[in-house]
Amino acid sequence: MTMKWTLQVVAAASFATLAIPAFAADDAAAEALMKKSGCFKCHAISAKKDGPSYKSVAEKYKGKPDAETKLYTHLTTNPKIKVDGNEEMHESLKTKSDAEIKNVIQFILSR
Repeated sequence: MTMKWTLQVVAAASFATLAIPAFAADDAAAEALMKKSGCFKCHAISAKKDGPSYKSVAEKYKGKPDAETKLYTHLTTNPKIKVDGNEEMHESLKTKSDAEIKNVIQFILSR
């Protein structure tokens, strides 16, 4: 092995380990806001509860150019939804931060 090759391997490994916490931090921030907002009372990652799973939401919007816009509207405007045949208001995320809302949307769409 040459010194140059060894340095390249070490550098690549260093960058790879730096990238992992960045994604985990975004997921952790999204999940924390979703917990604070009560999202997990009605939704789960992969199981259907009163609301659809985030996995099924991601499948529904996969490849659709307006996916982020539709989810942004749904998560910020308290739309009326049907639960067990009854109409009720969907709670909005407990934040006004555009970046935090978009992070939650990316979290949902990445399931």
